[in-house]
Amino acid sequence: MTLNDLALRLALALAIGFVIGLERGWHERNEEEGHRTAGLRTFSLIGLMGGVFGALSLDGDRILLASGFVTLGAALAAFMWREGQHQHDFSATSLVAALLTFALGAFAVLGNSQAAAGAGIAAVMILANKQSLHGWVERLTWVELRSGVLLAAMTFIALPLLPDRTLDPWGALNPHDLWLMTILIAAVSFAGYAAVKIAGPQRGLILAAALGGLFASTAVTLSLARLAKTNATHLKTLAGGILASGCVMLIRVLVVTGLINQPLAIKLAPALLTAAMALALIATLLIRADHNGKTRDGKGLDLKNPFDLMEVLRFGALLTGVMLAVVFARQVWGEAGLLSLAALSGLADVDALTLSVAKLGDASPVAVSAIMLTVAVNSVAKSVYAGVAGGTRLGLVVFAATVAAALPSALVLLKA
Repeated sequence: MTLNDLALRLALALAIGFVIGLERGWHERNEEEGHRTAGLRTFSLIGLMGGVFGALSLDGDRILLASGFVTLGAALAAFMWREGQHQHDFSATSLVAALLTFALGAFAVLGNSQAAAGAGIAAVMILANKQSLHGWVERLTWVELRSGVLLAAMTFIALPLLPDRTLDPWGALNPHDLWLMTILIAAVSFAGYAAVKIAGPQRGLILAAALGGLFASTAVTLSLARLAKTNATHLKTLAGGILASGCVMLIRVLVVTGLINQPLAIKLAPALLTAAMALALIATLLIRADHNGKTRDGKGLDLKNPFDLMEVLRFGALLTGVMLAVVFARQVWGEAGLLSLAALSGLADVDALTLSVAKLGDASPVAVSAIMLTVAVNSVAKSVYAGVAGGTRLGLVVFAATVAAALPSALVLLKA
């Protein structure tokens, strides 16, 4: 390490201590001089101290660094214990922040400087948002906490343990992919719940639906349809959210195709954009017709659970059945035509066939028809899924809107 590089890294260690000390000093700005253990100067020196100890450990000997960390922790703990007794304060935040400042100062010299800077900013953000974080915890219910922990366990414990390969004789079922889709459904449902509580029924649902449409519009359809069972009076808002996610899905198909095969995307653009605008218009009309997300008695959406695990698992089973049906249909009818394959693939997903056709480098009418067909089949299938999960009325509304958006798109496609 050159002298200039070392100087820059020590300056970063000092800067990390400075910004953390700035937040701590501001937080305790009303305290009299000498009545607080650590403020702006102390935290700046702690950050620089960590950098210096890190520099002294560049040869690989970490004993000095460890002893500095332990000594600093013991000294600060003694002073903060006296401060806590005087102020009747049992918080350990300042002590933890000081130890983290020392560690980040050392990391700025010994490790990745960008990661150290990012961690320092993250620490300041957490420290500065004490009131909002505590308020959020106070408003958090046990059901919400349990759902969040369950979603985390599904993602970070169960998912890595599942094999990422097909296990059945037909090559149709990949446990990792199926569980990932199940997690997406749960995540979209959880995000929708949080968005509704933060932004209100209308804005929250539309925000969650639009973001979910970037990744899994089918997951959005199922999560919103499940809400229709206990929120029949808000059926128009829920249907509008489903259509909004479908609108985003159409734009996503166009963008993905354009990144791989621009000539094909140019031919698809008029029909896909026409359908997307039609869905957006119908979704807007439905949502506005729902009286700003309130029923006549002034109540909003009834949100009882961020996501229902049994409902999520049921859809996973439904998706598994659809995938098996596609494989069996291929074995019976073969893959003689691209259009028949597109129709079958659209029952479960649009991305697989879109990517496959785009990578062929073909912009023929058959390629255009294949992608449009899989999109159409997927849209109709989602109206069926909405009817199964949310009731016949919701399914009919989504189906009618899908057909209404498909008609002008089909006219544009025929004239092209």
